[in-house]
Amino acid sequence: MRQIAIVPGTFDPITLGHLDIIKRASLLFSDVIVGVAASKNKHPKFDIDTRVKLVSEAVGDMDNVSVKPFTNMLVKFAKDNNAEVIVKGLRAITDFEYEFQQGALNHQIDPNLENVYIMSAPEYMYVSSSVVRELHELDADISKLVPECVLNYYAELKKQK
Repeated sequence: MRQIAIVPGTFDPITLGHLDIIKRASLLFSDVIVGVAASKNKHPKFDIDTRVKLVSEAVGDMDNVSVKPFTNMLVKFAKDNNAEVIVKGLRAITDFEYEFQQGALNHQIDPNLENVYIMSAPEYMYVSSSVVRELHELDADISKLVPECVLNYYAELKKQK
């Protein structure tokens, strides 16, 4: 049975924790769409085209995974893509509280849209895009936190300065 799932996020930048959730979702669902949210309220450091490019590179070896940007409401994005499931990763209890509220709201808007939560692998429970950005700004080694494409992108930015 074909089942389409959305893994949404800002991915500013994509981390190995994000990739772990996407890979695991790709084993559970026939098609996975990574929805890269514009998230203007979060004031992302990288523009949406850059984030889509980096996510696309990071998931390039996953046959049943595609990447699409979105600027509208997640429920609408899911409906427009015939998705029946939204997959979210959970790192800690604070993630659970936020995602529980969002899931309940999404269910209120579209009761046919299912929410599936995947617990982060222990080695990624502390990894977030904001931690990566902060460590990078402090010239710390982030090679164990992000995929190669993000390291290459940061290296290119450094060369341009």
